[in-house]
Amino acid sequence: MKIVKKLRFTNLLVLVICICFFSCSSDDSNEEDPGSSENPTTDGNPPPVIDYSTLTPPTPPEGMKWQAVPELTDEFDGTFDEDKWFKPLWNYGVPVQMRAENSGVADGNLWIQATLDDGAERWFETSRVQSKTQIKYPMYTESRIKTAHISAYNTFWLNNGNISNRDEIDVIENNSNPSCDCQPDFPWQMNSQYFHVVNDDTRRAKGNFDNRKLSDDNPSQGVPWNEDYHTVGVWWKDATNIQFFLDGEPAGSVVSAREFTRDLNIIWDLWTFDADWLGGLAKKENLSDDSINTMKVDWIHTYILVEE
Repeated sequence: MKIVKKLRFTNLLVLVICICFFSCSSDDSNEEDPGSSENPTTDGNPPPVIDYSTLTPPTPPEGMKWQAVPELTDEFDGTFDEDKWFKPLWNYGVPVQMRAENSGVADGNLWIQATLDDGAERWFETSRVQSKTQIKYPMYTESRIKTAHISAYNTFWLNNGNISNRDEIDVIENNSNPSCDCQPDFPWQMNSQYFHVVNDDTRRAKGNFDNRKLSDDNPSQGVPWNEDYHTVGVWWKDATNIQFFLDGEPAGSVVSAREFTRDLNIIWDLWTFDADWLGGLAKKENLSDDSINTMKVDWIHTYILVEE
């Protein structure tokens, strides 16, 4: 401070200008990779703006890298790829009726539509799309999805087995328009979870992340599932550890009480049921409204971990 006080006014002005020049200049070689989930402040400068759409996949462990799995990756820019996907039509409970014609690929999306067969016991016509290829940990998969705005579960999940013996990871079970007046958080809640069932003995844990908890600078914060596309993913790390992701950010995790042992298929479907845990039964009048009755999947990207 004694040295600064002895400087002449003109010299002090030059010094201030130099400091301002160098502090305001940026060095591109030191810019952070936009794919990093970290956001440090360097040399007193504000942190860079993160493009959350590029945060795919998460940073791999040291010495490992992500390798795409073509059989489980699709941009849905053409037609329905029967080499990758098929439509298993087993039903949930009444009133669901699975139909092949209620799903397909068009306009750059995989779509699943709920329609009405009024008068039938199974009046909720819908569909399911499943991968032909199975996959096991360590892996990461994510899908960009806009949900149907009806009281139904729009799902993205992994499964293998049957009701009594299965390994299952539910990335999302989204219902943006619950009819029961009992699920006020559903328009923003992921409903992520795992099931591990052995001879009807079920182990299960939920990770109900709410998208209103996303970072303040994330443009998807608080946007209901039906109003825009959201990117949802899961990092299946090992036999027991499962980390979910939403719009480029970690979104809760679960730890299985038993080890997962099965290779799993990837699945999307759309279904309803008259139960409060689902958000209530779909309203029939909504199934005739093509502006809200269709779940859309922009793409799916899937990776496995390999050594560098």
